[in-house]
Amino acid sequence: MSSAHAAPDILSAEFAADPYSAYRILRADHPLVRHEATDSYLVSRYEDVERAFKDPVFTSDNYDWQIAPVHGRTILQMDGREHSVRRALVAPAFRGRELQEKFLPVIERNAAELIDGFRTAGRADLVADFATRFPINVIVDMLGLDRSDHDRFHGWYTAIIAFLSNLSQDPEVTAAGLRTREELAAYMIPVIQERRAHPGDDLLSTLCTAEIDGVTMSDEDVKAFVSLLLAAGGETTDKAVAGVFRNLLANPEQLAAVRADRSLIPAAFAETLRFSPPVHMIMRQPSRDVTLSGGTVPAGSTVTCLIGAANRDPARYADPDTYDVHRQDLTTANAFSAAADHLAFALGRHFCVGALLAKAEIEVGVGQLLDAMPDVAPDDGEQAVEQGVFTRGPGTLPVRFTPAPQAA
Repeated sequence: MSSAHAAPDILSAEFAADPYSAYRILRADHPLVRHEATDSYLVSRYEDVERAFKDPVFTSDNYDWQIAPVHGRTILQMDGREHSVRRALVAPAFRGRELQEKFLPVIERNAAELIDGFRTAGRADLVADFATRFPINVIVDMLGLDRSDHDRFHGWYTAIIAFLSNLSQDPEVTAAGLRTREELAAYMIPVIQERRAHPGDDLLSTLCTAEIDGVTMSDEDVKAFVSLLLAAGGETTDKAVAGVFRNLLANPEQLAAVRADRSLIPAAFAETLRFSPPVHMIMRQPSRDVTLSGGTVPAGSTVTCLIGAANRDPARYADPDTYDVHRQDLTTANAFSAAADHLAFALGRHFCVGALLAKAEIEVGVGQLLDAMPDVAPDDGEQAVEQGVFTRGPGTLPVRFTPAPQAA
């Protein structure tokens, strides 16, 4: 097929600087393209990515090599009854009464403590001072782990994310990720065994004691889930908090609207997930040959689903390159469920189990930040620059505001 543009390379410096221009070319001219360096097929149109998440012919077998080396075997690699039972064991902690009564106070406390660090300063980097710490601190507290280990978990989380994002296969990054698996296991397994013997009211005890039809989670299952939670629950919320503020600061009239009506925070989050998703790529593996809009993918191949491209497909969204919290073609009510219109949490049976936890964290974090910074603006007019390929978000987000008065 001849086209005006050659297919962009997702590992190029140009792509890292501006993936959205590359996504336009891929969607229009190369909706299915073989990418040699990652040994995968790239798909970029909404209809194809949606199908890859929903159609059972697309398996998550790719996770056996992609994430198992660092996490161990997780719920993401399971299918059928094994998957449904394991998911049923962990899901209740992330929704409904459990989330509201047990974990909302944890979220509120952690947001307030981080904001206390800069409330009276008049300046902050919303990435370093808040976003990158907030979700990890929440998870450590939810699990009932030692708060003095926040920094250790942040280090492990950073190494895990680097491993998962290592598309160019840097050997040092791989080694650090594998080392983290050993360190996290050495830390977690004794704690898991202690919680089995003396369960408390925390999430780790819940995971250790949960049972369905005689099925429980082994020590390794629980450890793998904790590792997954650090990565999936940390990176996405980290990038999302920063992304919401970056998008609102770039659109002051929308920032004013959200400040005036806090019920718009979920809409600002949903639109951020569409417009600048924290995770730009999720991989799948078809169990048989599959025909997509650009051709046929052979069975057993890796398919790299370009979420950042699909979420800006003009065939699905009007004016897709515009951030709009009032968007009519994105349903906020469904945005944190498996019926979501955007693709940032995946869809189908592997839809993100922590979506409602993320929503609670964003509502609390963004709300408290708006309260603490009544006139927040980019510091020195700086534009926050997005970084990353596999996961993407602002690397720094310097802001200034009128400081709260010093406590007497």
